[in-house]
Amino acid sequence: MFKKDHFLLGVIIGLIMPVLIAALVFLINYLLVSAAITQVYLDRKAHYMMGIAGNLLPIRYYFVNVQFDRTGRGVVLVTFVLILLFFSVLNKIL
Repeated sequence: MFKKDHFLLGVIIGLIMPVLIAALVFLINYLLVSAAITQVYLDRKAHYMMGIAGNLLPIRYYFVNVQFDRTGRGVVLVTFVLILLFFSVLNKIL
């Protein structure tokens, strides 16, 4: 399924990956704090930025490993839009 060179596939991957990475970071952080292993709790901005940075993995995979330019461009477009939203809208709200 992920071995296709389609722009829409890149957009879908670019939208799903940050959500999964941010949820995973939140869960790990929550478990570490609740188990009293650490007292440092990351704020929501850190979770969002780590989720957006998680898009670097599919960008590298699609541009370098399998050389699917259209899929990689879809992921890059979504990453760019998410970064703009983060710094313009979410940074003022949070």
